[in-house]
Order: sequence, then C-alpha cells, then structure tokens
Amino acid sequence: MSHLMLARSQMAFSLGFHIIFASISMVMPLLMTLAYRRYLRHGDPEDLRLTKAWMRGTAILFAVGAVSGTALSFQLGLLWPGFMEHAGPIIGMPFSLEGAAFFLEAIFLGLFLYGWDRLTPRVHLLCAALVSVFGFLSGALVIAANGWMNAPSGFRWVDGRAVDIDPWAAMFNAAWPLQAVHMLVAALQAVTLAGAGLHALGLLRGRAPGFHRRALGILLPLFAASSLVQPLIGDLSGKSVAKRQPEKLAAMEAHWTTERAAPLLIGGWPDEETETVRYGLHIPYGLSVLAHGDPHAEVTGLDAFPHDERPPVLVTHLAFQVMVGIGTLLAGLGAVILWARWRKKDLTARRGWLKLLVALTPLGFVALEAGWIVTEVGRQPWILYRVLRTADA
Repeated sequence: MSHLMLARSQMAFSLGFHIIFASISMVMPLLMTLAYRRYLRHGDPEDLRLTKAWMRGTAILFAVGAVSGTALSFQLGLLWPGFMEHAGPIIGMPFSLEGAAFFLEAIFLGLFLYGWDRLTPRVHLLCAALVSVFGFLSGALVIAANGWMNAPSGFRWVDGRAVDIDPWAAMFNAAWPLQAVHMLVAALQAVTLAGAGLHALGLLRGRAPGFHRRALGILLPLFAASSLVQPLIGDLSGKSVAKRQPEKLAAMEAHWTTERAAPLLIGGWPDEETETVRYGLHIPYGLSVLAHGDPHAEVTGLDAFPHDERPPVLVTHLAFQVMVGIGTLLAGLGAVILWARWRKKDLTARRGWLKLLVALTPLGFVALEAGWIVTEVGRQPWILYRVLRTADA
C-alpha cells in the first residue's frame, strides 16, 4: 500500500470516528437545554432527571470529541503538509474562530455542570443554551474550511502559490451555507434518532417509563422536523453540486455521458471499465429535473472529464445511494410521527413502534457517514478543488 493510500485511510478513519462525537456534542447540549427549560416551566422531577442524564452524556462525549478533534489537527499537519502550507494562511480564520467557539462551549458547559444551587435558574438555563449555541457555531465554522476545499475562493493561484489572499472571502465561500445547514440538520437527525432508539429500548424493558416517555417527547418532534426538512436541503445541495462540481454529481449518479433529459438512476452497480451500470432503475428526465429544475436540461457526464480527473465512481455512487435511501426512509418516518401527533395518537404506547425505533437507531449516523464519503471521495483527485491534487498535498 502506498504512503498516499495509508495517509488517506488514516484520515478517513479519524474523520469517520470524530464526526460521530462532533455531531453528538453539537446536538446533546440542545436536548439538555430543552429538558431543563421544560423542568423550570413545569417542575416535573422526571425532566430534572432527564436534564442531568443528558448533561452527563454531554460532558463525557464532549471530552471524547475534543480528543479525537485534537488528533485530527495533528494529522492535518503531519499527513498533508503540502496542503497546510498553502491553506493555513487562507483558511486559518475559521479554524481560529472554531477554537474560540470550542473553548466558550467548554466554559459554559463547566458553568452548567457546577452551577447547580450556585446560579439562579435563569442564568443556569442561559449557560446551557450557550453551550448549544457555541456547539453549533463550532461545527459550522469547521464546515467553512471544508466548503472552501470544495469551492476555493479568497486567493489567486500563481506559479504554484497563493497570492492576493482574502481570508474573509475564503471563509464565506460559495459552498459553505448549504454544506453547513445540510450537516447541522443531519447531526440533529442522527442524534435524535439514536437517542429515541435508546429510550425506546428503555420503555421496552419496562424501566422508568415516565423518564423515557419525557425523553421521547423531546426527541421525536426534533427528529421528525429535521427528517422532513433534510430532503429539501439535499435537493438544493444537489443543484449546487451540479453547478460547481459537475464531475462529482456525475459520479454520484454514475452518469457517464453528457446528455439532455438525463434519467435519474436508483440503485445499480457501476462498472468503471465498461462505463455501464448493472441492476439500476432509471427514471426518465429525473436527473435533469433534480440537477437543474428542467426536464430537458443538459447534465454533464463523466465523459466531459479526463480519466485522471474523475472521482471513484463506485464508492461515490454507492455512498450516495445509501444516504438518499436512508434519508427517504427517515423522511417517511418523520411524516408518520407528525401525523400521529396531529391525530393525538401516542406511538410510544405501541411495542411494535418502539421496536421499529430500536431497529432504526444507527441509520442516521450511517447516512451521515455516507454523506461525508460522497463529499470527500466525490472531490477526488483534488484536495483543493481544481487547484491542488491530493497526491501533491
């Protein structure tokens, strides 16, 4: 195995591990805040118990995420020195701001952990809310750096060096807004579904039913809302990718030939040697509609790019299918949850429903990981799109 493949494999493993805990440390403070706010309003002791349980989970998993994030920062410098040499002066600002947000999150988490009976309830609740705010802000700022890798801006590339550097333009790159929203909603979806599955398991075992029902009363509405919003954000993201990274979209859809009225591929196993797809289902005009909103629009295929500039099609396509498939399933689940709330039906009283939640527990994180595989593998062979190749980084 080459040094390049070893470096990529190590980075992929570290990122895949870290994103789980980063997502949890963004969302758990929000859940903790909502439970505490409900306790202060209604005085239910189960809400206080829930707040403290989620508080302990937040503290432990925040620490794990901090350690894995620190390891990643070392890996960036050790494994990708060529990239960091050029990227540091350009995209250092969001990393610095992320560090500030991280420390503020840690400070307010400490105040909340040790503020019981020391702070007034309002100040204590404010500390919890600020943990949530800075957690989401920290995540959004990191995504600004990844967005810049997909849509480089804020510099000119002259003779292998970056000149005329504008850190603000780099940070507020064109890919950042949609990527940030897509990721933050995905984190909310994944964590709330996983939490709902764990509390559903508690109900099935007959342990502290009041505690678990109060937890599901917070988790399920948040999961339903995020699951229904996510396909809309995904649609906008797909249109953005079609415009800014057409070869990534072509790999996502295993779309080999540039054509108008392009069909949408569902499933299938791409063969990169013969440039065909086996076992797939094609929906006429679907890809043109999704990419450009026009059934007769032209969609760029992989044939428009040299072979050495094409992303790995098999991995990108399969990861995309997994992400979209799970997203569609979870959107349907979210619709059922909202329908049940509208009809005032208590789904948590049905054992079959609880078993379904337990079975689906990991799917949000599977979709999250698949989405990041699409983002990163679909950008190859570039570490900085159309500027710096991964092999040169």
